[in-house]
Amino acid sequence: MNNVLENRTWRYATKKFDSTKKVSDEDLETLLEATRLSASSYGLQPYHLLVISDQKVKEQLKPVSWNQSQITDASHIIVFANTTNFGEELVDGFLKNTSKIRNIPTETLKGYGDFMKSKLLGLPVETKRNWAARQVYIAFGNMMQAAAELKIDSCPMEGFESEEYNKILGLPEKNLTATVVLAIGYRSEEDATQHLPKVRKSTEELITYI
Repeated sequence: MNNVLENRTWRYATKKFDSTKKVSDEDLETLLEATRLSASSYGLQPYHLLVISDQKVKEQLKPVSWNQSQITDASHIIVFANTTNFGEELVDGFLKNTSKIRNIPTETLKGYGDFMKSKLLGLPVETKRNWAARQVYIAFGNMMQAAAELKIDSCPMEGFESEEYNKILGLPEKNLTATVVLAIGYRSEEDATQHLPKVRKSTEELITYI
């Protein structure tokens, strides 16, 4: 089995973390950089990540996370929050950054910018929000796989009250809403889940070749 499959087989949704073990600053930065490099539609990245290690904040979040122990026992909690609404500033910021990084005049990007605006800005607010949330999941998947490569355990979590997260973390004033959470750290020896074989659909059930 090659490393690609080995890492995915090793990874599982960790139910019990060893609270005494912490992800190093170096590994955390690698993980975040790998996530920053994720693809997104048009490259716009309409989301923000909150990296939570403060135990007091984690304790606040636990009751609104169905009291799941991962929230307080994991080394870090990564909250992925998508933009709730946007206008020209999202595209203009991307064009400005592209001009700077690639050292090309902003004017040469106007056509592409106008195209993106024509496809996105006229959408209803709820559609914009759903589109942004879909971009989050691309980055989210990349973080889980990068964590597996670093042998950092993780648990993807949708079992939380988004509105309460928003209040605790002050997200509405930042035009953000909590979408999904990833707990990262190291599995406890007491987590029996790690020894269970993965249950997935068969290749025949899941994939059709055309």
